[in-house]
Amino acid sequence: MANTQTLERKSASTDTEHFDVLVAGAGISGIGAAYHLKTQTPDKTFVILESQESFGGTWLTHKYPGIRSDSDLYTFGYRFKPWTGQPIAAADKILTYMNEVIDDNDIARHIRYNHKILSASWSSADKRWTVEVKRSDTGETVRITANFLWMCQGYYDHSKGYTPEWDGMEDFKGEIVHPQTWPEDLDYKGKRVIVIGSGATAATLVPAIASDCAHVTLLQRSPTYFIPGRNENELADELRKLEIDETWIHEIVRRKVLFDQNEFTRRAVEESDAVKEELLAGVREFLGPDFDIDKHFTPSYRPWQQRIAFVPDGDLFQGIASGKASVVTDHINRFTEKGILLKSGEELEADIIVTATGFNLSVLGGIPFTVDNKPVNFADTITYRGMMFTGVPNMAWVFGYFRASWTLRVDLMGDFVCQLLKHMDEKGVRQVEVALRPEDKDMDILPWIDAGNFNPNYLMRSIDQMPKRGSHPEWQHNQDYWAEKDIIPTIDLDSSEFVYS
Repeated sequence: MANTQTLERKSASTDTEHFDVLVAGAGISGIGAAYHLKTQTPDKTFVILESQESFGGTWLTHKYPGIRSDSDLYTFGYRFKPWTGQPIAAADKILTYMNEVIDDNDIARHIRYNHKILSASWSSADKRWTVEVKRSDTGETVRITANFLWMCQGYYDHSKGYTPEWDGMEDFKGEIVHPQTWPEDLDYKGKRVIVIGSGATAATLVPAIASDCAHVTLLQRSPTYFIPGRNENELADELRKLEIDETWIHEIVRRKVLFDQNEFTRRAVEESDAVKEELLAGVREFLGPDFDIDKHFTPSYRPWQQRIAFVPDGDLFQGIASGKASVVTDHINRFTEKGILLKSGEELEADIIVTATGFNLSVLGGIPFTVDNKPVNFADTITYRGMMFTGVPNMAWVFGYFRASWTLRVDLMGDFVCQLLKHMDEKGVRQVEVALRPEDKDMDILPWIDAGNFNPNYLMRSIDQMPKRGSHPEWQHNQDYWAEKDIIPTIDLDSSEFVYS
């Protein structure tokens, strides 16, 4: 990919490069941000800094067997780029799709790979950010200034996944692997493999390797809800038979999927027992009436308190039904030379143990931020709709949805940020930040998200690092796309929570 920047400007006083907007990250969010900048604010100069060697973010970082989306691509794909493949797609298909967006919109020349942001400092006097960057390809440190930062680097540490410290791990004679750092030369053919975990990664990995392993065991502490179903969209297929234009198909199918998701989410809250039984019935269809569904696939929480992964064609359950895979629900006592000793006293023997136990949260990439030489602790800030933070000027952060596709918010925020940039130009101002209003004086200040609403382990482990939310709707990321799709486009940029200078 070419990455020569042709829209750069030089600062008048130094050789530091200056841009109107600096986008952090060339993953699904960063590429989406670039599209919106090019189409909605074509007069703005911008650069995308990416620490990895290419675009893709998660879809580049994760290389474990079978990696695929757990959201349908009609909504995980951008609203402006039709998706024409299966609803659940492998990483290589998603990367191909992103590459087409980059090529179609001449985005490559704006991207600088192997550029890791070391620090970001805001100066109210200069009305700009100064970003120190380390180039991993040359080892040099460069400096870039920007009027506005658009943080699109996701919310977890790409360099290392989360693995709990279990007793005896050093005693195990086999290999211990985390999916996030999957070794390219890992040979699991004919081996006994244990996959620890119960989420989308484990559900993807087990069927992907089951046919090559001697046996693979899914070991989980507690069950997770899954949605098994055919990896197809009947409406899209029918419209294609009618030779409807793909742009129309994308919009129609996208709206239908979103409508269905909204109804499912509503029912998960209001009719949780019925939804629970429907989900378990889907699993039972593959595993039969004699399988212990209550023990292995019935969670203790209501549907949608944690993310529900789609299992295309029920491949996880087909693997279990065939005998190539099995599921064990128990607590780990310790690792042994041969494998894992469970609290029940059973020992599972293995040659390879995969810890599909989640990731480490990374708030804004773990980058040290300062505002007028004062360090920013984001845990002390309050979020404006999960997009901007009190006391931090000229910056937006993309944080997507848990119950809907991440990219839906990328598009909504693309509109919001571009409108904000144009509004600042119209007002003739160079700085904007969000601030609590007089009516917010006695507002309750709460954790980033309501644990009773959504409580995945990775978020609960690190909730103290996250910005705070307020009890008033403007000061929280409500995780409700179906409300935000109407709210965000109608935000009054002259309302009192926006402070310009």
